[in-house]
Order: sequence, then structure tokens, then C-alpha cells
Amino acid sequence: MEFLLDPGIWIGLLTLIVLEIVLGIDNLVFIAILAEKLPPEQRDKARVLGLSLALIMRLGLLFAISWLVTLTKPLITVFDWTFSGRDLILLFGGLFLLYKAVSELHERMEGKPEVKVTTNVVYASFTAVVAQIVVLDAVFSLDSVITAIGMVDNIYVMMAAMIVAMAVMLLASKPLTNFVNRHPTVIILCLSFLLLIGISLIAEGFGFHIPKGYIYSGIGVAIVIEAFNQFTQRNTTKHESKIPLRHRTADTILKLMGGKMETVANSAQHFEAQEAFADEERYMIGGVLTLAERSVASIMTPRNQISWVNIDDAPERIREQVLSVPHSLFPVCRGSLDKVLSVVRAKELLDVLDDEEQLKALIKRHRPIYIFEKMKVIDAINTLRTSKGSLVLVSDEFGNVQGLISPLDVFEAIAGEFPDADEQLDLVKIDEHTWKASGMLDVYQLELELGMIDLVDEDAGYISVAGLILDKTHGEVILGTQLEYHGVHFEVTELDENRIKSVLITHR
Repeated sequence: MEFLLDPGIWIGLLTLIVLEIVLGIDNLVFIAILAEKLPPEQRDKARVLGLSLALIMRLGLLFAISWLVTLTKPLITVFDWTFSGRDLILLFGGLFLLYKAVSELHERMEGKPEVKVTTNVVYASFTAVVAQIVVLDAVFSLDSVITAIGMVDNIYVMMAAMIVAMAVMLLASKPLTNFVNRHPTVIILCLSFLLLIGISLIAEGFGFHIPKGYIYSGIGVAIVIEAFNQFTQRNTTKHESKIPLRHRTADTILKLMGGKMETVANSAQHFEAQEAFADEERYMIGGVLTLAERSVASIMTPRNQISWVNIDDAPERIREQVLSVPHSLFPVCRGSLDKVLSVVRAKELLDVLDDEEQLKALIKRHRPIYIFEKMKVIDAINTLRTSKGSLVLVSDEFGNVQGLISPLDVFEAIAGEFPDADEQLDLVKIDEHTWKASGMLDVYQLELELGMIDLVDEDAGYISVAGLILDKTHGEVILGTQLEYHGVHFEVTELDENRIKSVLITHR
């Protein structure tokens, strides 16, 4: 036990532990890359087995020091080259490592899309992966043991250093494996390391000794550069996460579809997508993407455009009113639109108009359905489904009717307007860069038409073009007022008292 008190022993042990860990990193990287090819439930097993085999091999070689010495004796001669057993092991190990690194690099850099005809993912054989690990373990173990013998004379110190180093590597292997698999650029870097190590092993096999310091210093510089790269990517991701989800999703989809986004306007992907998707398809997909962010208020028929029936009016007046507009459903109210009694079909109403009892029964049979104006369109779809094709009234927090929606309004939000006979289109295209729009035009619809995603601020209080202009001009609007916003030019061309009736829009 006296040797435990020797400071030189402890210094040698610590130094050897550090060296063994450093020398074992390449083995760890190789195992991490190979383990990725196995099913998830087998990866931890392969990792532990691979490192355990490496430890067993290194301990076994320590007890065969006399045999290791014989490996340095010339074994065969080819031309002017003399090879020992150690040289041959390093040579074939380097060639194997070189082959694996090059093949893996080719597989990952080729970029060929994988066409799957089945839902079953094909993984590598566990036995094949373990066999490859064993081959490299033998090479790396030889290098590690020779280093240990050259530094320390006490075999027990060598064994302790190897066991401690392997325990550290075993603890670090899973986080390293997960990190490597999460970052494709790191995998490429690791494969480059293995390529470099393979070349150095081949060089040593031919008798050209390359100091490990040169190799590891180059690897160290590359790791520092990659660390900066990962830090930059993390900051970029953090910045992108601050962009509203709707914007990120819409931007991605528009790129795939060849939308009019400036970022993809000149890309090959844009032109390919233009051929793959028709204009109508791109418009409709964009409309679907906005449903989760749009409020009911943005697609509803506003209060001032609702055709409703006052039950207190004379039957003849009601009949005249119903027949004068091309609507099939009418809110039936008492005195005002805020007192809705029912929503009935025009035909049913006309049939019972002269029979008070039947009229009362009809009104009781169809009770109105209300939703909140700030509800998202995607959430309102279930309510519309249960309404069975009827109108759904939209109210504010005070219970006052602000508008109404129907399944047709949702469809128009996706596919564009389908105006009634008494309606005009809210957006009319004049030429390639110019549109005439109603002040009531939904800003989301304008975004879809222009192929943009940033006309509506995340916390915007407006839903119409008129609202956008009033918001950005702080309400100071006269005939001819102009606004430049995100590359879109707005000009007020018609006013109805203080209300913006029509706008000329230019976008290039």
C-alpha cells in the first residue's frame, strides 16, 4: 500500500486518465454514429456494449504486454517497406476507418431523397453494428494501451486509469450521442475527424509518425468553430421563435408553393412550385393557414349589411322585404337587431306569415345561436356544424349583435368571395399591379391576393382595409389620402361622410 502515498503515482494516474479519455473520444464518436443506424430501443445497448468491449480489450492487452512487444518486430517486407504486426493492425484499422468515414460522408452529403414504399423504417443489423464496433475497438485499444505502457510502469495504475476513463466516457456517451444525432453539421464534423484519424493510422502503419498533438489541435480548432456555429444557430432559432407562428408557417408554405414572397421570388424552387400549384390552389391553401389566427369578426357579415325582419311590421311589409333581397335566411327580431327571436328560412316565413299561431311556432322552433366576435374562425366551425346550415349571430361582450356568419363565410375566407346578386366584389383586379378595393375588404383576403403575410400586426385592432388605413394614419383621412405600408400603396378614392368607401391599391 506504500505506492499509494507516492505523489508520482497519482500524477501519472491523473495524466493517464486524461489521455485515455482524449484517446477514447474518437472511439466514442464512431460508436455514436453507428448507434444511430439501430432502432431507438437498441442504441443504448450498443453504446454500453461497445464501450464495455473496448475496456475488456484494453485490460486484456495490458496482461499481454509481452505479446505486444513482439508486435513491434518486423513481420513481412514488401519492396522497401517492412511491416510489423502492430503496423499491419494500424494499417488495416486505418483503412477500415477511412472506408467507413468516406461511405458515411457520401451517404449524408449525396442528398438523395429516400423514397419509402412502406411505413416500416429499415435499420441496420445489431450484430453488424457491434461487429464494426469490435473491429475499431481493437485498433483504438492498441493505440491506447501502447500510450499507457509508455507513460506508466505500474500495471495497476494503467488498469485504474482505463477503468475510470471508460466510466467517464460511458456517462458522457449518451448526451454526446444525442447531441451528435440532433445536429447534422456535427455528424459531418465527427466523420471528418474519423477520416483524419484513419489517415493518421495508415501513415503510422507505413512508419510515418504523426504527433497526436497536431491531430488533436486541428480537431480542437474545428470544435471551437463548430461551437460558434451552433451558438449562432441557436440565436437564430431564438430570434425566429419570436416571429408569430402564423407568419412562420405561412412563410414556409408560401415558399413551398411558390408564393410571391420576396425571399423566394427568384429561386428555382419558386418556379417549380408555380408549375406544380395553380393560383387558385395557392390562394386556398393560404386561406386555410389563416383560419387559426383570424377572428370571427374578420369574416362575418357586418351589422349594417344584415337583412333582418321586424316581427312587429305588417305581414305585407315583411313579405315585400323578404322578396326584395336574394337571401334564403333571415333573423326575425322584435323592434331592433339586438332582440333576435329566431333565424328562419324565407320560404317557411312566407308560408306562415298570415297565420299568427303557426308563425309563433316557427319562431320557437328555430332559436338563434350566438358566438363571441373575438372567437377564432377555426373554433367557430364546430358551432356552424351544429347550426345545420343556419345563420350564427356574432355578438360583442355586451350581447349586442355585431354581425352574422354562415358556412359560406368560412368557405369565402378560404376560396375568395362569392357575392350575392345584390353585392359587389370587395376586391377587383385592374391590372397586374393594381386593385380597386372596398373599404370593408378583409385584410387577410388582401394578404392572400398579394401573397403577403405581414399586413396584419399580431396585436392589430383592425380587420379591414379601411381599419388598416385609419390605424396607420391615426384617423386623419381625407379624399386622396395615401399610405405606403410594407411595400403596398393605398390611396383613398371614395368617402361616404367619414367612412372609407373605396381604395386604390398598388403592389409591385
